[in-house]
Amino acid sequence: MKHMSETLEESSYIASSTEDDWCALHASDLPVDEVLQWANQPSCGAVVLFTGNARDHAPERPNVSELAFESYEEQALPRMQEIINQARVKWPEVKRLALLHRTGKVEIGGTAVVVVASSPHRPDAFEAARFCIDVLKATVPIWKYEKWDGNESWGVDTQNIVTVSDLPPSGNVTNSV
Repeated sequence: MKHMSETLEESSYIASSTEDDWCALHASDLPVDEVLQWANQPSCGAVVLFTGNARDHAPERPNVSELAFESYEEQALPRMQEIINQARVKWPEVKRLALLHRTGKVEIGGTAVVVVASSPHRPDAFEAARFCIDVLKATVPIWKYEKWDGNESWGVDTQNIVTVSDLPPSGNVTNSV
């Protein structure tokens, strides 16, 4: 198995990582298999993997043919790390957490975002992973541009970005797109 740093060196990326945290923006395919292997630890009976994939439609946008993502990198990675830090406070038993997002063009069916959480037991891993993806969508400055049926525009789910500290204490985020 490759070490995380070797995987990162092979693609265009910007990363902020520790032994147990992996945050990255990638301009090429996300290393889904590598991050899953990295998260699998002997002390963990649960590893939850979420992938968000580029789909061929959006509300009122049939036949989406292309997606591209832009990020405000100087803000995105610190916010991704802040999400992980908050998840660790809420679920201290979680061992490893990863948040990876694509930038640039993503083919339909391609993976745009990966969240992985590992923990000794499944409730913490599931809850932490759900928290991370929901808060990422609400707080990290990454925007989706769509092309469909001869049209193009920013994604219909584009929203104002808030900080992690602006979220309710429960951490519940209402955006489920």
